[in-house]
Amino acid sequence: MLDKLSIIFLFSFCSLSCLNPFAPGLDETTGRGIGPDLMTVEGVFCILQTAYSFKDTTQYGSVLAPDFTFIYRDYDAGVDVTWGRVQEMRSAYGLFQNVQMLLLIWNNVVTADSSGDTVHNVVRSFNLTVTFNPSDVERIDGYANMQLKRANRNAAWQVVRWRDESNF
Repeated sequence: MLDKLSIIFLFSFCSLSCLNPFAPGLDETTGRGIGPDLMTVEGVFCILQTAYSFKDTTQYGSVLAPDFTFIYRDYDAGVDVTWGRVQEMRSAYGLFQNVQMLLLIWNNVVTADSSGDTVHNVVRSFNLTVTFNPSDVERIDGYANMQLKRANRNAAWQVVRWRDESNF
């Protein structure tokens, strides 16, 4: 029969055995727990960079608003081409699945304009390296002209419009 000290020791061991001293607790102050804070515009850019690096459509989609619009210039046809969130997610999925590596580097903010606490327009330069295989590497330089919105100052930012102004 176990004495009281053995029972206390056994109970303490069982309750502490599920704790991992090497794993930090989640930071629940930002609402996300892990990763960049979407309460800041810079956090949105960090999520986009991480999504490209890990080819993660879940992260990528988390920063796109339901009414998202992507715009790029088709120089051959001489027109702007636009599509919505669904097509953007399909396009990103296809890109992420068909390349070996993506490296997105955000550079300087060229212009930034806030219209109150809920709208932010930013033009930021970027470099994107797309590695299809070691002998097929594309480098794209340009500007991302984005409009970000949020419902109120306590909500996360999301990209509503992204105009690609790159050399590709």
